[in-house]
Amino acid sequence: MGSLLPAIDQDLADWLMAQRLFFVATAPSGDGGHVNCSPKGLAGTFRVLDEHRIAYLDLTGSGVETIAHLRQNGRIVLMWCAFEGKPRIVRLHGTGVAHEPGSPVYEDLIGAFHGYVGARSVICVDVDRISDSCGYGVPAMAFVEDRRALTASHEKRGAAGLREYRARTNARSIDDLPGVSEGLPEASD
Repeated sequence: MGSLLPAIDQDLADWLMAQRLFFVATAPSGDGGHVNCSPKGLAGTFRVLDEHRIAYLDLTGSGVETIAHLRQNGRIVLMWCAFEGKPRIVRLHGTGVAHEPGSPVYEDLIGAFHGYVGARSVICVDVDRISDSCGYGVPAMAFVEDRRALTASHEKRGAAGLREYRARTNARSIDDLPGVSEGLPEASD
């Protein structure tokens, strides 16, 4: 049986931080458009800021759906499943904002994360609903290691290559919503 929790207490924060993988889901407003669900992981990319706020480091990838949806409507849900230990699922619903490099919030929070070269934003979420359920249907699996393919690709591209890649692939979502600011055309007068 699922339950609602009043806040992210220390026990829940510790449990969230111990999980190796979580999922982020967003959707555009209105009819149509594509719902997006993305896996997130890598050590040191998630933080609990307080009882109702979390943040994660968003790394450059082939799409920009989460950022685009957050720019449009802010709606987001994050889900963790216990793949090791006692079965459990936790969902955090809320309103998110993508803070890009150079913004005051990004600059204030970036030091809390591992120094990944490919960081394109810090996603902050004001959590308004916290739910917990059994997770009995989630398989038990053992963690082997974080994959290095993404970070190796970022390191190989370097700062200039990442700027070019984001300008080419992260400026617009699959539904043609604005993505990262870097690479967007200048506003015309």
